[in-house]
Formats: sequence, structure tokens, C-alpha cells
Amino acid sequence: MELKLGLHLSIAGSIDEVVDRAVIRDCNTFQMFSRNPRGWKAKSLGLEEVESFKRKLVKSGIGPVFIHTPYLLNLASPKKSVYFKSVKALKEELCRASSLGVPYIVTHLGSHLGHGRTVGFKRIVRAINDSLAAVDDSVVLLLENTAGTRNSMGSSFEDIEYICSGIEDRQRVGVCFDTSHAY
Repeated sequence: MELKLGLHLSIAGSIDEVVDRAVIRDCNTFQMFSRNPRGWKAKSLGLEEVESFKRKLVKSGIGPVFIHTPYLLNLASPKKSVYFKSVKALKEELCRASSLGVPYIVTHLGSHLGHGRTVGFKRIVRAINDSLAAVDDSVVLLLENTAGTRNSMGSSFEDIEYICSGIEDRQRVGVCFDTSHAY
């Protein structure tokens, strides 16, 4: 089995340039954002840059590639505007990954903001089920563990297992274990 070694790389300039950055660093996998990680609006991906990304990726032999969702997403939020923006952004990221041929999306689950874990779990499960149902099945959503700060969701394997038990299409969900969040 080949050891996979990569890092999170910038898409500055054009999204296809991230592949060049991975090649220069001798990566055989990498993670990236497909858009501004601190904003709700995403710049459209041009057909040329998508095709260039795919060509470069095939030529490089790098893979798998991972896209991390923007930091603003809060799939557990009791605030309707934040929740609906989060679900919309997750769907957009799944579509972007599909168009780029990226097989995995990594996401944080969010915070229930003091409204309770039960409420948070229900909102997360609904958000994931709605998002996966809205896009093709070429992308797997990886649920990233959190550091366990107050009100955060997904800080334990039990949390993630509970969330996964409510997912309708479980083959499209996995876990990203972030060691910097483990304690």
C-alpha cells in the first residue's frame, strides 16, 4: 500500500494551479478549499479552469483529492439564516467537487449554540440528507471531528456514529479524523 502524503494547498490565482503546487511539493494527495473559506459567496468555476484542473490531476497521478468546506458552515445552527446558507453552501461544494472530479468533501459539523445536542443532531442529519439527495453520488462527504469546544458537535466518535446512523445513504458518508482536534 502506497503511503499518501499531502497537505492543504492554496487555490490562489486559478483552481488548477493547486495541482502545480502539489506537484512541486511532491505530494501524492492534497486538500484545498474550492472557494473563499470565510465567505458565503463562491466565484463560479470556469469551464476552462475545471478542464485544466482535471487534465493536470490526471497527468500528475495525484489522488485522492479532498475539498474542505468553508469555515462558516454550521449544519447544527438553530439560526435559520445560517442553517439555510450552510446547507446551500454544502450542496454547492458537493456540486463543485463533482464537476472537478474530486471524490471527497471534508466538513465541520457546527455548533448547536446552546440549543442542545438533540436539536443539533437533528439539524445536522437533515442537512446532510438534503444535501446528498440534491447532488449526484460521485462525492463522499467526510465528517470531521471537532476539538470539543462548548456546544460543538462531532467531538467524539459516539457523536459521529450517532449522526451517521441517521444518514439515509450511508455509503456516501465517512469520517475525517483530524488529529489536531483529538484530545
